[in-house]
Amino acid sequence: MFDYPFGVIENERHPVTLRLYLQRFCARTTSIKQVRHMKAIGEAMSVSNSKKTSESRRRFLRDSVRTFAGVGAAATVLGLQSKQSQARGGTGVPLRPPGALPKGEFEKACTRCGLCVQACPYDTLKLATLLSPVESGTPYFHAREIPCEMCEDIPCVAACPSGALDPNLTDIDDARMGLAVLIDHESCLNWQGLRCDVCYRVCPVIDEAITLEHVRNERTGYHAKLIPTVHSDKCTGCGKCEQACITEVAAIKVIPHDLAQGKIGDHYQLGWEEITKPLQNTAPDTSDMPTGALETLGGSK
Repeated sequence: MFDYPFGVIENERHPVTLRLYLQRFCARTTSIKQVRHMKAIGEAMSVSNSKKTSESRRRFLRDSVRTFAGVGAAATVLGLQSKQSQARGGTGVPLRPPGALPKGEFEKACTRCGLCVQACPYDTLKLATLLSPVESGTPYFHAREIPCEMCEDIPCVAACPSGALDPNLTDIDDARMGLAVLIDHESCLNWQGLRCDVCYRVCPVIDEAITLEHVRNERTGYHAKLIPTVHSDKCTGCGKCEQACITEVAAIKVIPHDLAQGKIGDHYQLGWEEITKPLQNTAPDTSDMPTGALETLGGSK
């Protein structure tokens, strides 16, 4: 007699039943093993997925932190730049060194080497940083702080290796760093009828770039105002007038030509200038014509 889970079987009398039992028992054992195996695989996959999810979550958090840090840094830079701009107050517009090419060409040609800044003997030029009002790494100066001292040998131009500062500039009086403009008449002491000619006196091209024009003082009816007048064809844009202006915020400032000047238009003709131009001879040149060619040119009847 044998005691099996399916009941008591006498193996001598029920050989078929015993065989069936053994088959079922083996099948059941195999099924249990498969279930356990699949369960183990499922648990392993669950652990793996859990690890992947955890890694993805950590990666997401890490990337989010980096993104927020980047945005925060950018906001900080912009905030500092804004505060710096407000703190500068009356320093005016940034200017380029003498001989600088037009804006787009200069930015392409400048290699950001800083040699012109090193060559400046008066520390006028500065190398722009991320917080500066111009492109990082390029040279500039603020006339209100330190103007260009108009060096005769123009060392900054000589030091430039890329041609961003035009090497053809050999006379500093031909430099055009900007144009002085009397921004606010109401702040100018001369316009108030007071005697101040500081900007005129410090101009290195005195009586050419800046002159004093007499205007009747309507308030008194007896006196004249000496109004500083800038002549664009002579102004070098050195900024000495702006730096020397005695008002709290300079009444006269040097700004780039594209901001300071307009254009009258080629379609306008100024009659008084046309009169002074030499007359152009529009007749054909007949000096090399053979004899009788004039009759042929004019036609014969």
